[in-house]
Amino acid sequence: MALVDDQQLVRSGFTMLINSQPDLQVVIQAGNGIEALSALSGTAADVVLMDVRMPAMDGIETTRKLMERSRNAAAGSPLSELKIVVLTTFDLDEYALAAIQAGASGFLLKDTRPEELLAAIRTVYRGDAVIAPSTTKRLLDHVAPLLSAPGPTTDRHHADVENLTAREREVFGLIAEGLSNPEIALNLFVSEATVKTHVGHVLSKLGARDRVQLVLIAYETGIVSVG
Repeated sequence: MALVDDQQLVRSGFTMLINSQPDLQVVIQAGNGIEALSALSGTAADVVLMDVRMPAMDGIETTRKLMERSRNAAAGSPLSELKIVVLTTFDLDEYALAAIQAGASGFLLKDTRPEELLAAIRTVYRGDAVIAPSTTKRLLDHVAPLLSAPGPTTDRHHADVENLTAREREVFGLIAEGLSNPEIALNLFVSEATVKTHVGHVLSKLGARDRVQLVLIAYETGIVSVG
């Protein structure tokens, strides 16, 4: 995986934590977006932990460029599967939101507990998005006014939500609350396979890339309320 942060101390601390795990290894460290883009051109990484405020090129622009590369990469190549987790602080919420909208798979606070950070890395590597930690909901609550501002995208999402079936809307709401597929299955008394099918339909109907985007849409459209 790759660490992109302009503070050497932060990178060193995260590297020690991550490399202490038998299934995780830091292969790239970069102090800004330009260094990250260069390093990731020559070395494969599955997950990137990305700071948002950095000199030369910030995390938002770097995320946007990396996700563009990922979309254009050959199917099955390491770059096509690249995932990004944004590291933020409460005073940078708007930056974190922009990075998520640029294609990041989730965000965490820099003071997240070590076990939550490691769990988030593994979750994103598996292809899921980081939406369950309590920090995520607090951050989303904080930026909810930005998400619900009127505009063409919000209007389209309202219309798309109206096209969901009653059961798809239930599943959508539970995803937005941070429930996993097994938890949704238990909640609705259905099989995980059925939930997976519903999740696929919801993603398709709402034009969402992943579960993080579904959570953003839920806040935009009022499916999830602040508080």
